[in-house]
Amino acid sequence: MGDLNKNANNLQNYMTRTEARIKEVASFFKNKDTFLGYRKLMDCAIDTQNLDIYKDVIALTNWKENHPKEENEFIKKSLQVLAKVSQIPINEYNTSTPVVIGSNLVKSYGANRFKLGPISMNIHKGEVYGLVGENGNGKTTLLRVLANELKRTEGSLEFNFDKAFNDEYDLRTNLVYIPQRTQKWYGSLKDNLKFVLSNYGVSPEENETRVLMIIARLGLWNYKHLKWDELSSGYKMRFELARTLLRKPELLLLDEPLANLDVLAQQVILEDLKSICNSINNPIALILSSQQLYEVEKVSDKVIYLKHGVYRENEDKNNETHTEKHLIIEIECHCERDILKQIFSDLKLERLIFNGGIFVAYFPIDVPFPSVLETLGKHNIEVTYIRNITKSTRRFFVS
Repeated sequence: MGDLNKNANNLQNYMTRTEARIKEVASFFKNKDTFLGYRKLMDCAIDTQNLDIYKDVIALTNWKENHPKEENEFIKKSLQVLAKVSQIPINEYNTSTPVVIGSNLVKSYGANRFKLGPISMNIHKGEVYGLVGENGNGKTTLLRVLANELKRTEGSLEFNFDKAFNDEYDLRTNLVYIPQRTQKWYGSLKDNLKFVLSNYGVSPEENETRVLMIIARLGLWNYKHLKWDELSSGYKMRFELARTLLRKPELLLLDEPLANLDVLAQQVILEDLKSICNSINNPIALILSSQQLYEVEKVSDKVIYLKHGVYRENEDKNNETHTEKHLIIEIECHCERDILKQIFSDLKLERLIFNGGIFVAYFPIDVPFPSVLETLGKHNIEVTYIRNITKSTRRFFVS
């Protein structure tokens, strides 16, 4: 009886999650937020694994590019596809078992040289792990150890992939590591993507459909016939991701994927990665390293901070037991240090550091952040930037 109740609850959760995604997409289109709505619609379509749905999306993408000003008609056509998607049942993947278990991992380069670890971690599908730290603190080393590209000095590494693997080649089917600098492609980008699936014995018709679907999802429709040298750095990274996602990896390791991207492109690609990793029936475990701390923290379920090779995992965003000794605020403003110290005296300011053009203020943890905002406003301080970094890994950088 207990198993029946558990299964019923799981089914209810699945239905709620699936229906919520459909309603979310409909809401985006209702509010004419077609850019985000269409990306979310394609995520729902991909989860169906239905080639007829894929073809509908491909046809709609082609129509959209040829009729960029017909927004109302595009919304109508999108909702028609959404209605079809909503009729296809989707099985939810169970992400409770870690896909990677690392225990006391150490990579040492010899006496008096850099040492990473010891590090222990459990990595789950459907979660995004942000890997941050200053240059030279071991981010790339950790990624390469997890990718089995670097032999660890100590510790154990266990992979729990759905697809069995017997050797290093099979392992690379389930695990993909993309370094910051990728190799050049030759020939048209679309042909390169089709070549990936042909290696897996996918029929020509299905190959074409799946390739065009991932091209549409990653915003590459108008670039599919170009060559590598004709693309910007941002689009090269997107095509590299497309090639990777066609292989349906279970673990994806990205080293500085945001390098050379502008702020808007960073936000879009991170949100895309988050959505793709959160697939209902084909989730991916994603670890990405980046210098763009705040952007990564927005999409990460967990943030791992490395300093001098030593590991520190930030608390889960939703963990209410997370405690700090201080309220830590970054402030950029047109104000002298002595004036700031004076106006914050009533808030029991404990320390004020000037850090690269930005003040870092430390208050007792019981001081509310709105009180800091109120004080700045009451004294007419012109603030150009302010952020509460009490629970951000940024606090490790400035401490």
